Amino acid sequence: MKRFALRSISHILLLLVSFIFLFPFYWMIISGFKPTSELFSKTISFWPAHPTLVQYIFVFEKVRILRTLLNSIVISVGHTALAVFLCSLGGYGFAKYQFKGKKFLFNFLVATMMIPQVVGIIPSFIIMSKIGWVDTFWALIIPGAADAFGIILMRQYINSIPDELVDAARIDGASEFAIYTKVIIPLMRPALITYGLMTFIYSWNNYLWPLIILRSPQNYTILLAVNTISSAKFNTPWGAIMAGSTLAILPLVIVFLLLQKYIVSGLMVGSVKG
Repeated sequence: MKRFALRSISHILLLLVSFIFLFPFYWMIISGFKPTSELFSKTISFWPAHPTLVQYIFVFEKVRILRTLLNSIVISVGHTALAVFLCSLGGYGFAKYQFKGKKFLFNFLVATMMIPQVVGIIPSFIIMSKIGWVDTFWALIIPGAADAFGIILMRQYINSIPDELVDAARIDGASEFAIYTKVIIPLMRPALITYGLMTFIYSWNNYLWPLIILRSPQNYTILLAVNTISSAKFNTPWGAIMAGSTLAILPLVIVFLLLQKYIVSGLMVGSVKG
């Protein structure tokens, strides 16, 4: 009886916390279907009394929502693919190779995680300006692809793969890159998907760096496009902003629901062995 009571209390607390986190998203979604008069009504309504698509029509007319959506997909997929490749390659090197200075390099890599990313914005912009990558997708895809967290995560996972498999492949005459692609990669699928999902979400939600580096409206990401919906100081179309924000997070929700089962397995496997 006591165990049942404790379980019931824990479930109630979890439901309460979930409600607190999900309610702002619910409010954003229903606000996108409310007319402007209903948005500023003194009566609080948890469901649109007169559902309308006028806010979404305004979004499609005001900004190039499909173009910016495609831009975000290209940038996020490109950055994720490059990050997964580089970090898995670096993790493989730290996990299965012995070389001079390995411990120092790994500790240095871990130490870089303590440096705030904001510190590197000005130097990064200067570099992008020097090589002519300002207002291009390359400045959003390539910088930051070799991430310290990703290399550490991959290294921890690859440590759980027996060294005998790598040695057997070498005895069979496989090249080092062939071992990486045909032995290591197939065995670390959960870690690759987990880190890929995390990187995709980070790249999609990145706002400050695209705001600094992109100049042309046709190159904007969907988050920058939603920001352009704001008009006069006292005439902000909040309903349209809510509709645009809903469209901006919809791809993330779809990707997360499709790949969420890999998150726990990707983070837990290999976390014990250092």
